[in-house]
Amino acid sequence: MQAEIITIGDELLIGQVVDTNSAWMAQRLNEAGVKVIRKSTVGDHPEHMLDAISKGMERSDLVLLTGGLGPTKDDRTRDVLCRFFDCGLVTNQAVLDGLERYFGARGRAVSDTNRDQARVPEKCTAIFNHHGTAPGMWFEDGGHILVSMPGVPYEMKAMMDGFVIPQLRERFALPHVVHYTITTIGIPESHLSDLLSTWEQKLPNRYALAYLPSPGLVRLRLSCYDAHAVEQAEMLQLLEEMKQLVQSYLFSTGEQLPEQIIGEMLRIRQHTISLAESCTGGFISHLITSVPGSSIWYMGSSISYANEVKTTFLGVDSSVIESKGAVSEEVAKAMAEGIRAKLSTTWSLATTGIAGPGGGSPEKPVGTVWIALSGPNGTVTKLCRFGDNRLRNIQMTAMTAFKMLRDAMEA
Repeated sequence: MQAEIITIGDELLIGQVVDTNSAWMAQRLNEAGVKVIRKSTVGDHPEHMLDAISKGMERSDLVLLTGGLGPTKDDRTRDVLCRFFDCGLVTNQAVLDGLERYFGARGRAVSDTNRDQARVPEKCTAIFNHHGTAPGMWFEDGGHILVSMPGVPYEMKAMMDGFVIPQLRERFALPHVVHYTITTIGIPESHLSDLLSTWEQKLPNRYALAYLPSPGLVRLRLSCYDAHAVEQAEMLQLLEEMKQLVQSYLFSTGEQLPEQIIGEMLRIRQHTISLAESCTGGFISHLITSVPGSSIWYMGSSISYANEVKTTFLGVDSSVIESKGAVSEEVAKAMAEGIRAKLSTTWSLATTGIAGPGGGSPEKPVGTVWIALSGPNGTVTKLCRFGDNRLRNIQMTAMTAFKMLRDAMEA
């Protein structure tokens, strides 16, 4: 089955809102064995929407729309679908009952504008919206399926997982797709490709390897698109071969984020961590505290941006800063040891660097970062030179710090 995703909205075209829906939908469809052949975005103009829908229905088995289903006058998707399928609107009593429950639970009556949302094209099957007011719509025409869903991400995701994907799996013989993902840190995508080139060329045709880079890490996803015909042992063997080839840079296996892996390792070992962040400005602390239960292992941080904070709070010797500079191995080491002693934690991480875009020198160019990790066996440091992009430097520093901590805990 081939699918096409169309996102609707002027706000997407002008960059006011970033389209995250199509990426998420494509991932879910791929996991279900549906091949996405095209993604596109159109504005709220009815003729442009009709053109995109018409072409999508001609070339794809399944067309998925998001956006334009709200209660306001700029939401035109429902009317455009009535034109395309040559039908009128009818009140769907189940949707209306749901709206009355939705607003009743909030102590409000259903307005005429919201009541109008219970009117759906007569040729569609309404998809109940458990998280909002606009129903989704499922159409079938000449062996093709069109599904229209709200553009609000959490409303769309509930419909995809609760109705659309189960319906597709129940009604069609979709191929069984299996994915395994590993995360690497500390090696660029191009270098990974060189490491894996010979191995990748020998993969059977039913397998595919995808490189998924982001600042500081690269995920490798091994996929099998005919898993019914494959022994599980074969895929696990291929995965193990891939892991061995990238062993020096391997961080984790699976879909968990690095901060989740770190949190789980700290929890299992009953260890704690503190941080002294300068150039990262609390970003690493933010990642750690985004993990539920982090209060068990995370004790606190010092955002030691100014030199005065480094000296007065962390105990860094001012003469060291004067002689070596704030961005130095000696200062990073003193920061890590200072926060670990102050908060009495098992581990501590410290970062000091030149995030950019200014502040660099020939000796210490923009992107120069020192990371220190202090723990039960002493303190280790790492010098990094990331580049001239400020946000990417911060993100790469965080991932490198996590890799240092993970390796130390596993040693």
